[in-house]
Amino acid sequence: MAVTLGVARVLSLPCRRTPPPTLATALATTRSLRVATRAPYSTSAPAPTSKFVYNVAASYIAKGRPYDPSTHVFQFNPYNRVQPPKAGRGKASRPESGQDAFFVSRLGATPGEVALGVADGVGGWMDSGVDPADFSHAFCDYMAAAAVASTATMGGTGKTLTARQLMQKGYEAVCHDPAIKAGGSTAIVGLLTADGLLEVANLGDSGFILLRLNGVHAASEPQTHAFNTPFQLSVVPPSMLLRAAAFGGAQLMDQPRDAEVTRHRLRHGDVLVFASDGLWDNLFNQDVLRIVSKTMARAGAWASTERGVQVAPDLRQYTTLGETETPASTHPTLQSMLATEIVRAAKSASVNRKLDGPFAKEVKKYYPHEVWRGGKEDDICTVVVLVSEEEAAAKAKL
Repeated sequence: MAVTLGVARVLSLPCRRTPPPTLATALATTRSLRVATRAPYSTSAPAPTSKFVYNVAASYIAKGRPYDPSTHVFQFNPYNRVQPPKAGRGKASRPESGQDAFFVSRLGATPGEVALGVADGVGGWMDSGVDPADFSHAFCDYMAAAAVASTATMGGTGKTLTARQLMQKGYEAVCHDPAIKAGGSTAIVGLLTADGLLEVANLGDSGFILLRLNGVHAASEPQTHAFNTPFQLSVVPPSMLLRAAAFGGAQLMDQPRDAEVTRHRLRHGDVLVFASDGLWDNLFNQDVLRIVSKTMARAGAWASTERGVQVAPDLRQYTTLGETETPASTHPTLQSMLATEIVRAAKSASVNRKLDGPFAKEVKKYYPHEVWRGGKEDDICTVVVLVSEEEAAAKAKL
């Protein structure tokens, strides 16, 4: 099953490489675009032989809306069928996520391999009468469909689909969709294979962290051209390109090839958090780690021992969903509790005017004379993956 959702960003015409003179200008101006050099590509050790299971849930809330963890939550069931994108897709069926979007789907016909991602709609398109959510939701729809239709993954010999290629497929489909006249978004895409390999392609300021044994094991870095100006994918009408050229500007758009790609070998008990900047602008990585550690420990999935933090050998008692669709609100799992606790904290921080978050610290860095206190209200969307290993569960029964 795939679900799509969406957070906003802004389009710009001339490329801006330095911060605007004032914070107000920076927040009001459209986002700028340029083609970046290709990001580094990291690899890791040979694949293990044991099989991994990915327990996935998501939570979300639109800017300015009250958060309800019992309804603003989604649990991924790999046995549910992904519906192909349709022209004139209804907005009424979208989750209450504002301009944020996400997807979770199988890779090919194998339930054990998963593709997922978060897209953050570019809010500046609203100034041109364009709904930014249309791009981000369609983008995620197309990536979900492409993932399910794929017959190969990047996990083994001769298997070619990569996270960057999946992003490219979704972007090309949006560009050829007659219903999407204009728009743009950031994107982070992850592929998870049954042998425990995660590949991530990140373009813009959405991001992810990998938490392991009460520590931050890996984290993405935002891609930005300047303050409040992330890398982004766009569909730009010809009339806008002509207008930009007439005034001496240039529409320099980022492409999927500009996404930073990394690979990570996963372990039993790892927790992955993918999210839009509505989360990362309001919570530091250590804040997310504290929430995850507390939730995992309370459930008994992580435990402090004399040898350090240990993972429960069998996580199925916390994560089992079953082969029939079960709403997260009526049958919460550990992964859905992780997602809702994270979004609850981010939502609370976004409206807190006393405690400075990551965005406030960035403002002080670029605009030391401006006064910005507290968090930053925005759409918030997160996809959480709790990794379990079948071999670990089997050993526990011996």
